[in-house]
Amino acid sequence: MEYVRDLIDRYRTKGLLVDANLLLLLFIGLYDRRRILSFGRTQGYTAADFDILVDMINFFGKVITTPNILTEVSNLSGKLHEKEKELYFTEFSDQVCRFDEEYAASNHVCSSVHFKRFGLTDAGIIDIAVGKYLVLTDDFRFAAYLESKQIDVINFNHIRQLNW
Repeated sequence: MEYVRDLIDRYRTKGLLVDANLLLLLFIGLYDRRRILSFGRTQGYTAADFDILVDMINFFGKVITTPNILTEVSNLSGKLHEKEKELYFTEFSDQVCRFDEEYAASNHVCSSVHFKRFGLTDAGIIDIAVGKYLVLTDDFRFAAYLESKQIDVINFNHIRQLNW
């Protein structure tokens, strides 16, 4: 896992781009860490996973997101109970200010070879991250593809094993 540590050190000041599933885990956990286990889209994670993610994000001087990632997280969050949404989205809006948001034009992203394979959000991640940012994802298929394209990526599942 020395490779993972080297990537983290190399990108500590450059930036970390966090994929939608993990950003959802972050926002749900910041809202109410007890909801991680009971909210459908985060049930596969634990409170310990949330803590690892928070520690990792705090380690980086710059955390990157995109409008597409934020839209995806917002839409997935919409499955919260109505009585929770106001408090949750207040926390959501407070957290968005902590991230550097980068934009890739959809018409450009849709014309890339990656779009047909991964869709708008992930193709946008590829477009923005290449040569600039470390990508953090828990999607094995996406991580393998990024590695095959020489885009620096860490699969969150590997971080779990390191006892970050």
